[in-house]
Amino acid sequence: MPELPEVEVTKKGIEPYLQGAVISDLVHDEKQLREPYSKDMRAIIGGRVTAVERRAKYIIIRTDRGALILHLGMTGHLRVLSQNDQSGPHDHFSLFLDSGTVIRFNDIRRFGLIVYVGPDEDPLEDKHLSGLGPEPFDAKFDEGYLFNALHRRKLPVKQSLMDNKVVVGVGNIYASEVLFKVGISPLRKSYEVKKNECRALCQAIRETLTESIAKGGTTIRDFSGADGKMGYFVQDLFVYGHKGQPCRKCGTTITSLVQGGRSTFYCPHCQK
Repeated sequence: MPELPEVEVTKKGIEPYLQGAVISDLVHDEKQLREPYSKDMRAIIGGRVTAVERRAKYIIIRTDRGALILHLGMTGHLRVLSQNDQSGPHDHFSLFLDSGTVIRFNDIRRFGLIVYVGPDEDPLEDKHLSGLGPEPFDAKFDEGYLFNALHRRKLPVKQSLMDNKVVVGVGNIYASEVLFKVGISPLRKSYEVKKNECRALCQAIRETLTESIAKGGTTIRDFSGADGKMGYFVQDLFVYGHKGQPCRKCGTTITSLVQGGRSTFYCPHCQK
């Protein structure tokens, strides 16, 4: 599933084409995504794009006639194409711009989301976004905040870091990598993490996500950016997907387990 870096890469890819453009038309098929398309979505036609933002794993396209909120789901892609390019079998939504460009959403499994929010509504207050925790790059996300958030939780620390009410965007891959980077076992209970370790976690989260964004995200199965290029941060993963291989730091065999239905990878020697 695309996580924060992959969504940020996608957002950066479509932003230059959308900023200042007028939406001339939109087309979607009858195949429902995670939720039905908003019935009044066509009200955005004629709107000029004023901003393209990311909140957690959502992309917000703001116009003077309302906003679109998009989520890539598990297999979704946004591509920048010419209006002459024909739609494929899994292309479900197309946003046409006055420049002759089309932003097209492809989603094989249809777990993605595209909803419309009217001009008198704040998309950040939409039900999909209103209950989210801070962004990892926000000043609010510091050691004091994280320590207080973890101190109230009995779940393993990895599951807490993946909770969007604690902090957004630290998905499964990045949680495993961050915990390895700071030497914390994913088996540790959240309330056992010390304040100085929270400082290290905040820094490691920012560094890891920043590096992944710079390298185009992580391609495990089928993620690609808006230009169709694959991310290559996968080459820099230390533990995720390396079960049975020697740790790059100490040589101990990387092990794995399932936590909250997701695979966790870690080094039992480096992480305590």
